Amino acid sequence: MSTNAPQLQAEQITLLLRNMYSSLWPAIVVALALAYTLEPAHGKFTVLCWAIAVISSKTFATWDAQRLLAQPILPAQVPALVRRLLLLNAIDGIAWGALAWVGLDPQAAPASVLVIAVLSGIVGNSMSLLSPVLPVFVVFCVGELGMLALKAWTMGELAYQALSVAALAYLGSLLSQGYNSARATRAAIELRFENIDLIEMLKVESARASDARVAAEQANHAKSRFLAAASHDLRQPIHAQSLFLEVLARSALTPEQQEILGNARAAGLASAEMLHTLLDFSRIEAGVVDPQPEAFQLQTLLTKIESELAPQANAKGLLYRTRDSTVALYSDPALLELILRNLVSNAVRYTERGGILVACRRRRDHALLEVWDTGIGIAAEQQENIFLEFHQLGNPERDRQKGLGLGLSIARGLAQLLGHPLSVVSQPGRGSVFRLRIPLAQQAPLHRHVRKRPQERPTLGLRVLVIDDDQAVRSAMQHLLAQWGCLCMVAEDLDSALELSAQVPPDIIISDYRLRAQRTGAEAIATLRAQLGRELPALLVTGDTAPVRLREARASGVPLLHKPVAPDQLYAALAELANHDAAQH
Repeated sequence: MSTNAPQLQAEQITLLLRNMYSSLWPAIVVALALAYTLEPAHGKFTVLCWAIAVISSKTFATWDAQRLLAQPILPAQVPALVRRLLLLNAIDGIAWGALAWVGLDPQAAPASVLVIAVLSGIVGNSMSLLSPVLPVFVVFCVGELGMLALKAWTMGELAYQALSVAALAYLGSLLSQGYNSARATRAAIELRFENIDLIEMLKVESARASDARVAAEQANHAKSRFLAAASHDLRQPIHAQSLFLEVLARSALTPEQQEILGNARAAGLASAEMLHTLLDFSRIEAGVVDPQPEAFQLQTLLTKIESELAPQANAKGLLYRTRDSTVALYSDPALLELILRNLVSNAVRYTERGGILVACRRRRDHALLEVWDTGIGIAAEQQENIFLEFHQLGNPERDRQKGLGLGLSIARGLAQLLGHPLSVVSQPGRGSVFRLRIPLAQQAPLHRHVRKRPQERPTLGLRVLVIDDDQAVRSAMQHLLAQWGCLCMVAEDLDSALELSAQVPPDIIISDYRLRAQRTGAEAIATLRAQLGRELPALLVTGDTAPVRLREARASGVPLLHKPVAPDQLYAALAELANHDAAQH
């Protein structure tokens, strides 16, 4: 990064011209004072003429500088301006040097001392004023001190000839210092230009970075929209499939058909788990997860996780151990369960030999919940990247058995939401330990009564209006609700739903959130309630995972289920709504 010579010289000339005004009034004062003080042999008139010449020269140079500064100094003007400044300052230097011819008088020693002192001070002061353009400084010094040295030499006395030599030595010293000053000034100007260039480069890079950030945000939004759309479209048939499989499970099947059905339900469950993982990620992004912290016993959660995930570890030949704990924690048990399930699932997924240990250690006012594994380990430079969404180690083929790469991202997001710091310590080839720091409960946890699910569900006997634009979902809901003893009416849009409800008023409404004609399930439920004149129990069911849709659905105040909905979950929700409505009436 370098500045071209004409541009640099233009800046030097600008600096010199700006210095001119500051030297005008001191020069006028000195010249007038000398004209008043000196009484040379040549008379007052001679000194007065000299003062007028000096003042005129200085005034014109200052006026010319102000005129030139009215416009920017361009590099193309440099040669002409340098010649102009050389001429004006040569005249100015000679004019000041003429003082030696006017004021030096062997018969008047005080006057001679005054003249020498003034000329020395003027030429010394000119260094700061003129040294930015070294040739200009040189001509001024040569003009002034040259006149002094010449006059002193021609006076014939040894003392004055010594003064002449001293003046020339002083000239050499000044020129050397002026050269150093000019170099320093040039370096300062170059540094300023470099800083300006750096600032411009930073602006350009900042603009590029800003453009890249905007592009990345747009790509991220596009990714989120794509995932939401893909997730929604995938959820519809899987939701319908799970309902049809539930209907089929209640049919008379041979043992071989029961085995095939079990395999089909397992495959559907695996697909549903992946979709629910995407949903968990979207819910965190949407900010619709509200922690409900309470005091609870950790051992219940540890037992539940072990019962669910230990079989997966055993199937891989791994040893799964849970260290019993009497610790009571203060957190949201449902969200903490989700964090722990993701951590343990990740440990099982990336461990091929050895085992997994889940343990909790008490530390003063908090506990450390730890998940140890003897898996592949994580390199130090990757230990933050593993918490990024869709980031996976050792899965370039995107094997679905290794998940989607969202588990740790969800765990970190929920941990931050709960205020529980999550950290990892790992060594490649030796395994990892994930630690979650959780506050201890300050009071005894409430006893939780867990009801066992009955083997046979009682019939519901409800009139249910289902609004969904997917034919497969409507058909599956009709078959399933009929098995639960319900009269199921189905509509593909709001208009059809209004006609049906006018004929047979429903007890409960189940509506998909996204309907045709840009309508929403929340709007449909509000319209039907207005038509029927009462706060009819209702459920929203959605396959949409877009954060904005999740926030809208949540704001409606209607209970929300996410496709694919497990039949058990749907039955429980309907039974709860029916019981609540009956209690109010």
